[in-house]
Amino acid sequence: MLRKTYDHVIAHAAKPHALAWLFCIAFAEASFFPIPPDVLLIPMALAAPRRAWLFALTATLGSVLGGALGYLIGFELFAKLAQPIIHIYHYEQAFATFQQEFAKYGVAIILLKGLTPIPYKIVTIAAGAAAFSFPLFMAASLVTRGGRFCLEALLLRYFGEPARAFIENRLGIVTAVIALGIIAGFVIIKLV
Repeated sequence: MLRKTYDHVIAHAAKPHALAWLFCIAFAEASFFPIPPDVLLIPMALAAPRRAWLFALTATLGSVLGGALGYLIGFELFAKLAQPIIHIYHYEQAFATFQQEFAKYGVAIILLKGLTPIPYKIVTIAAGAAAFSFPLFMAASLVTRGGRFCLEALLLRYFGEPARAFIENRLGIVTAVIALGIIAGFVIIKLV
């Protein structure tokens, strides 16, 4: 089943509609969707290594715009849902401290977590909830998401064929490692 799914994604990765799907998945992942765009970006770049930069640009644009939606979700839902709960439990001071810490370290948080397998939607929603500077948030998102996807494009553009052979020969192991990376991202978030 895994091989069939992989072959299906590779077959469709070079088709024109794949770019639209990549954009949509990157947009959704940055705000509410659990699957990272890498699961489409990597097969697309393996199928058409010469277009890897276009794929990275598409994923970056989708992710940054989706991050704006995630920020809005954090900002609006926090004000409407969480603020009354904070008031009931008299946690206003604790939240003010959180906002101050995010204001102080927010750029570093965005830059570091945007490069990792930690779901980016957590960062985008937290930035909105903390009312972090939106222009600064967007600039940091552009740097970190662009850096991540361009690094993938660079590696896949120049090492695509050996990487493809490696992946195809060890598909089960590669899939397990990716799944473990995603799970580790969620675990790290819980611990931090």
